[in-house]
Amino acid sequence: MGILNLFSKRQKKLRGEASDVFVYDDVPQTLRVQVVHIVADALGKDEYRENVREAYEFVHDSLAREYGVFSLVNAHQDKKGALFNFLLKVPEYEKALDVIELCFQLIDRVVRDYNYQNYATDIKTTPDDAIAELNSRFLEAGVGYRFESGELIRVDSEFLHSEAVKPALDLLRDKEYKGANSEFLKGHEHYRHGRYEETLTECLKAFESTLKVICHRSRWTYSQNDTAKKLLDICFSAGLIPDYLQSEFTALRATLESGTPVTRNKQGGHGQGIVLRQVPQHLAGYVLNLTASSIVFLIEADKTR
Repeated sequence: MGILNLFSKRQKKLRGEASDVFVYDDVPQTLRVQVVHIVADALGKDEYRENVREAYEFVHDSLAREYGVFSLVNAHQDKKGALFNFLLKVPEYEKALDVIELCFQLIDRVVRDYNYQNYATDIKTTPDDAIAELNSRFLEAGVGYRFESGELIRVDSEFLHSEAVKPALDLLRDKEYKGANSEFLKGHEHYRHGRYEETLTECLKAFESTLKVICHRSRWTYSQNDTAKKLLDICFSAGLIPDYLQSEFTALRATLESGTPVTRNKQGGHGQGIVLRQVPQHLAGYVLNLTASSIVFLIEADKTR
């Protein structure tokens, strides 16, 4: 079911009540109810169907095990009801996000299987439509997360996400970039949980892994121990960027070396010594977006050679 542009929504926008600022530490009740509707439409509601019942049991029991409890709410309630009631009532926003992420991982990976859809006859939406609606509901509620590449990732700017992060994730889905994809997603996971030094570390790993794949594909001589600067020098010397873009090439090199690699080398990945180091959120967010745009540029440049 698509999202309706209701009269009340249009009036809120006209009155300036629709916020363009994302929140990250709250999952509003309206959004939780909307997620229940989406999940039920995507997984099915008929628990007499074995695969539908097992899907809800898997999510419920996996979360219960991780939280160290026997049931998420009432031990005498069916697993689907317990799961949905937990999502609707749990005060910790991160646990609500846990439910959402695990449900949509199941929708993304399991519901696509023909056998699941064949036996769950009351499915009302496709996995792609369910994920698209979830992301639209997040945006509509002003909650700064999206489900991308099988995980919930934090979004600081919808424009930056659509122009940098999403294209990077799309390119990194190629099996050649499996390592870089995993590292980039770990960077987002650390960012979501406020582990900003770890965010910088994973960004550099993803950036270096991307450069190594390009060097390997092109049969340029490099070492697995090469740093980002050395890898960039190899790519630059091999003419990854055409001569007529020399000025842009120089500016890009300066941006990459002063941004992702150098920032991480100065701020992350080294011992903290006596004074505990704090990497600020705005720096981690900047490096995430810079890494994304750099990865897109390098992979696209490599494709066009």
